[in-house]
Amino acid sequence: MADTLSRVQDRFEIHPVTPDRWDDLLRLFGPNGAYSNCWCTWWVLSSREWEDAGTDGRREALEGLVAEGAVPGLLAYDGGSPVGWVAVGPRHRYARLMSPRSPTFKPLDDAPSWVINCFFIHKQRRGEGIATTLLDAAVRFALDQGATRIEAHPRDTSIRRLTNSDLFVGTLEMFLAAGFTELERRKGRPVVILERTAD
Repeated sequence: MADTLSRVQDRFEIHPVTPDRWDDLLRLFGPNGAYSNCWCTWWVLSSREWEDAGTDGRREALEGLVAEGAVPGLLAYDGGSPVGWVAVGPRHRYARLMSPRSPTFKPLDDAPSWVINCFFIHKQRRGEGIATTLLDAAVRFALDQGATRIEAHPRDTSIRRLTNSDLFVGTLEMFLAAGFTELERRKGRPVVILERTAD
């Protein structure tokens, strides 16, 4: 896949995670696989699959997506070092977002949609705007791949104080500033969308 997304936004360079960048993703995620051995597969696997997979299985699931050229997300670099990650892809990639039984994450409708659903920023680089840069890049990437609608399930920090791990989905404020619109709330969780505008 051509690395068409590569460009500098401010001082951060953004690249899709292709097989040649797997080792960079490992460097960023570290031995704990980002958040508590999640390996950014909480959305990809069903609840049972996620529990059964364990740490090794989750890593293998993510590595499999990369190896097959699915591009599960984007990496931000500063000076050649990976400093942040965002997961972006078509909704059908994410088992937890496809279940009609989920009161919080069931599909909005039958229309095709892309999803931005996970951010991981190096702990020493948080608060520098890397997540905002990655969000912008993820939107552009999805639109370049033909997305007509992008959705997300961020957290509303105005309701209560949240930990960094709670904010892996991003904040409502960040998505609204990027042009997303809040469509509804499910069990207190905002659902936001961004639709491609006519040229």
